[in-house]
Amino acid sequence: MALRPANTTTPWIRAITCFFFLSFGIGNSDAQPDVKEGDIIFHTSRSAQSLAVQQATNSRYSHMGIILFRKGKPTVFEASATVRYTPLKEWIARGTNGRYVLKRLKTPQLTADALKKLRKTADTFAGKPYDLTFEWSDERIYCSELVWKIYDRALGIRIGERQKIREFNLDAPAVRQKIKERYGNRIPMEETVISPQAMFDSPLLITVAERR
Repeated sequence: MALRPANTTTPWIRAITCFFFLSFGIGNSDAQPDVKEGDIIFHTSRSAQSLAVQQATNSRYSHMGIILFRKGKPTVFEASATVRYTPLKEWIARGTNGRYVLKRLKTPQLTADALKKLRKTADTFAGKPYDLTFEWSDERIYCSELVWKIYDRALGIRIGERQKIREFNLDAPAVRQKIKERYGNRIPMEETVISPQAMFDSPLLITVAERR
């Protein structure tokens, strides 16, 4: 009978290995981040306009939403085809390779009253159609505009610096194509816009979880 070598793996090596696998989601693709209401989550969308958003804003991430709970379960309140509540697990799976970055306000910690205001303000946007031309109105809403306006109107917190369309990279191939489709020759260069990247870079937020 052949002798097996003794298991020399020490407990601390096993512990580090376990931590590595759990922290980075290796071997556990269904793992979800430990979210709180009001958290903001980003991923790379698989939508037709995702590449154009990335090129225009020099960003890896093209879509985002805010975490709100429905019947005790975490959802991502997002502007997609319409403004809607999407289960967190479903939202993460919809992104490229299941990658995401979860961010949270550094301060102040959101109180029960603040969360109530966020939920109440969010409800005013529910069901609105997606804004393909990125106008700064409430008639139609795009993803970063939705989250920015919820925080601004509910709590007076402005996450990320707004820009004008003319400030983005409009010469990138995918961007030129989408501009032609949606604006023709009448590009609203002075339209106010808030991009996912501007919110991602805001010093008001810290990263609390990610799967890259």
